[in-house]
Order: sequence, then C-alpha cells, then structure tokens
Amino acid sequence: MTCIVGLVDGDRVWMGGDSAGVNGLDITVRADTKVFRNGDSLIGFTSSFRMGQLLHYRLEVPQRDHDADLFRYMVVDFVDAVRNCLKDGGYAHRSNDVETGGTFMVGLEGRLFTVQSDYQVGEAVRGYHAIGCGSDYALGSLASTVGLPPEERVLKALECAELFNGGVRAPFTIQSSLRRPQLALTEAA
Repeated sequence: MTCIVGLVDGDRVWMGGDSAGVNGLDITVRADTKVFRNGDSLIGFTSSFRMGQLLHYRLEVPQRDHDADLFRYMVVDFVDAVRNCLKDGGYAHRSNDVETGGTFMVGLEGRLFTVQSDYQVGEAVRGYHAIGCGSDYALGSLASTVGLPPEERVLKALECAELFNGGVRAPFTIQSSLRRPQLALTEAA
C-alpha cells in the first residue's frame, strides 16, 4: 500500500501521500492522513497505520541542539525516540534478536530523510524520494518534472503512482514545511 513523495525545494520540504488502506485485494480509502506534522517535523509513512498513528500522536520529537549535526541527530536522537515510541506502543517487532519498525519520511529544517524498517536513516542526494508500493512510478515522474513548481511535481508523482499501481488512491494530502529560521544575532548596545 501507499505512495509517499518527498521533495526539497530551497528551504522548503514538500511531502505528499495517498489515502489507500490495503489488505490483500481489499482497499479502503482512509480519512486519516499518511502525511502530518509532529512538532517541527513533517512525517509521511508507509508500512502500517498503527505505526503512523504512534508517530503522529505518541512520538515526542526530541529537542536538537542547533549547533549539532542534523544527520547525526536523526540517526541517534530521533531514531532512539522512534524506537522507544514504537516499542511502548506495541508496534516494534523482534525476531532472531533483530528489531524492526516500519518505513517513513521526515522533512526537517529544509532536509528530507527516510527511515527504513531497520531504523537506518537515508538522505537522497537528488533532493527527492518516494516510498511505498507506488514509489517507482513516483520517482520516474519526479525525474521527468524538474523545473515545474514543487507542489505540482508532488501531485503529478502521486497521480502517476495511482495510475499504475493498485495500492495507491486519491485523495492526496500535500503539505510543506519551512526550514527553521536562524536565530538573529543581536549586537550589544
């Protein structure tokens, strides 16, 4: 199920997602969205609505020292908070001493990250990415729409995924977030 699309455009991250809930050959168009804000983070998920609900309503996104490296923060602080949230919410799985969660995207401070089910964090160099069963179609669309406005690119990617993949359905939710403004330095009077 699902197609989540993320796109970096300057200091803004755009993210869009579909509304399909899929169980085998059954599909339900869901009212609860797969793209949402949690604090300063813009999150879009695949894998499980339960996981998404925990990320939306239970995850306490840790504060970040803005002098610290953002990628390191995502790998260490953010992922540790996610692991604890998913364990406490009964979603994380453990098999053969390997813990797994699910797959989702995070837009934070003008950057786009993907967290995989083994909790690895990735950041695509192209400035866009897609996850879910419709991701290949969405990525092809994103590669072919360079130069168009970002919201239009995200929408076209989702429409392309819906056209060719049975697990992707409108309506689509598209949101954006801005990079956190830098603190202004004040001169001593």
